[in-house]
Amino acid sequence: MQDEPVSKTRRKREMHELQELGSALVALPESVLAALRLAGDLREAVLEARRMKSHEAKRRQLQYIGRLMREMDPGPIRAQLAAVEGGSAQAAAAHRRLEAWRERLLADDEALTSFAAEHPGADLQKMRSLIRNTRKEQKQGKPPRAYRELFRFIKECCQ
Repeated sequence: MQDEPVSKTRRKREMHELQELGSALVALPESVLAALRLAGDLREAVLEARRMKSHEAKRRQLQYIGRLMREMDPGPIRAQLAAVEGGSAQAAAAHRRLEAWRERLLADDEALTSFAAEHPGADLQKMRSLIRNTRKEQKQGKPPRAYRELFRFIKECCQ
């Protein structure tokens, strides 16, 4: 049997999906974009689109990016983008867990015991000192230097 020809509607839908994928690439932060493995001409087109100010010029550049992606398999690009977006959700959840630990440690002295049980390698003397300094800092209304230090220390212990 012969392959059925692809309808014009389906081709247009695929082109628009590739343009949206290109738009998502353009919207990424510079550091994340640098970490993605993109072909040289596609990377240059995305960087050029980021520099454009004119709406019409950016629209045409996104069409160009879509055309470049039609010539390659967009699957790996989609997978990398999904990993980045999923990673940021995971990072946000991890950040919330660390903040919850910090709040528990500041609110309750018994939380230090449970933290020590979960993280046996933690330097409890330094942890007590940071908790004491943070409480003192909050009581005096000082800038949250020790509060941030406590967060960094908890992050180191949880890794």
